[in-house]
Amino acid sequence: MAKAVQKIKLSSSRDIPFYKLVLAQSNVRRIKAGISIEDLAEDIARRSLLQSRNVRAVLDAEGQETGMFEVPAGGRRYRALELLVKQKRLAKTAPVPCIVTDAGTEISAEEDSLAENVHRVALHPLDQFRAFQTLREQRKTEEEIAAIFFVSIGVVKQRLRLAAVSAKLLDVYADDGMSLEQLMAFSVTADHARQEQVWENVNRSGYDEPHQIRRVLTERAVQASDKRARFVGVAAYEAAGDNVLRDLFEEDGGGWLEDIVLLERLVAEKLRTEAEAIAAEGWKWIELSPSFAYGHDHGLGRLEGEPADLTAEERTSLDALQAEYAALQEKYEDADEIPNDVDTRLGELEQALAAFEERPHVFDAEAIPHAGVFVSIDTDGMLHVARGYVRREDEATFGAATAAAPDIETGAATPGTDEGVRGVPPARSNVITMAGQTPHAEEEEDDAIRALPDRLVAELTAHRTLAL
Repeated sequence: MAKAVQKIKLSSSRDIPFYKLVLAQSNVRRIKAGISIEDLAEDIARRSLLQSRNVRAVLDAEGQETGMFEVPAGGRRYRALELLVKQKRLAKTAPVPCIVTDAGTEISAEEDSLAENVHRVALHPLDQFRAFQTLREQRKTEEEIAAIFFVSIGVVKQRLRLAAVSAKLLDVYADDGMSLEQLMAFSVTADHARQEQVWENVNRSGYDEPHQIRRVLTERAVQASDKRARFVGVAAYEAAGDNVLRDLFEEDGGGWLEDIVLLERLVAEKLRTEAEAIAAEGWKWIELSPSFAYGHDHGLGRLEGEPADLTAEERTSLDALQAEYAALQEKYEDADEIPNDVDTRLGELEQALAAFEERPHVFDAEAIPHAGVFVSIDTDGMLHVARGYVRREDEATFGAATAAAPDIETGAATPGTDEGVRGVPPARSNVITMAGQTPHAEEEEDDAIRALPDRLVAELTAHRTLAL
């Protein structure tokens, strides 16, 4: 005859007024973790209790129930309810759903407290990412999600970015085939095909460190700290129709610009706009390039310009800046550490003084039509204009103009600071070229015979030889 299986009897549940509950000293949780009591109280006020309290009847010396109940587990939720009562947002008599453990059980209160905390399984991070994404699809804003779960907006953005990684890679992460740090590295781009391609490569090669993944994903892009990006401006790049790749988990220096063709076009357009303004000064030629090769000015002559005279107002401003800078230098000369605001001010003064040192030069108006200008971008992403260069074929054309104009220095001059013009030059057309390309402002006549490019001549010669 089969032995009857003993049936399990679950503890009864009932609503108990809050004032009859007391926190037990047997709670095993001693170290604070998770959200604060204040945040938990706000969460309970918003959505009420999600779990019943586990309680035990308090017995007197004779073993009789006193009508009070102790809470051995869930102390943080008890303190949150207690805070709501103190704030008069919850009545003392408010019923609290509780599960009452039999007072005669052999299981101790400490065991109940330990079991409730140990048996609790934390939510997998991927489930949290997807839950945030679901809330976002339910038209909740990032600010609302952050307020609901008492996290920063930055944390919400990070979770949503991780949830947007390729589903294939999310499955790998869910199966413990990828670390969270690796998944974070893949979130730098939204291109799923690229993500999967890079994962296959790094996983096969073994070079799958997060920094390596991030490097490969951004190797085709230009950093926002690049001088071309700083010259155009990230805002202008985004307004032109492309997004900037950003890493929400690491310092990225402002992100990466992925569309290099677009960036180069914006750089060329801005350089040409600047050149057209300079062309009004009457220079014979203007050559543009984001960067010129070393020695590009070798063998060119250079007009000598004179620094523009300071006005009375500019002189007063310069004297004031120099006096303030000297005073701060003297005051903190022997200091072990300079305050941040003072250090910032010194930097501002240095920039202002440098602007006076680099003020435009002026040239003789009669020499300008025989010389040219190099326009480029400096290392800080600022426009760099070097005026007054004279080509060898133009030196002989000076004639009477050079007799009255300043001497021309020949040799390998190096572009200096931005320089201006003295006087109004005669009206003339200018030749504007981009890194040696076909002139833009002074095109050849339409009916003129233009020389064929060397490459085309070579190809035509090859075809003719083959035909013969």
